[in-house]
Amino acid sequence: MAKKSRRARRQASTVAQPVRVSRPVRPQAEGPAKEVDFSEEYHYVLEDLRRIALIATALLVLLIVLVFIIG
Repeated sequence: MAKKSRRARRQASTVAQPVRVSRPVRPQAEGPAKEVDFSEEYHYVLEDLRRIALIATALLVLLIVLVFIIG
């Protein structure tokens, strides 16, 4: 006896229909690009990097201490 398939069978009457894709509309440039002061825009990034470095260093020191305590 043939084994039953658990996979759902596709209907043969389903035909793929073409899809129309529209082009994205590009906005018109109003003038020259503005100058961006990145140090003013992203002032918090250096603080976050310092905080991440401090946490990483503390965790590394903790791991080294635990190696000597447990090992």
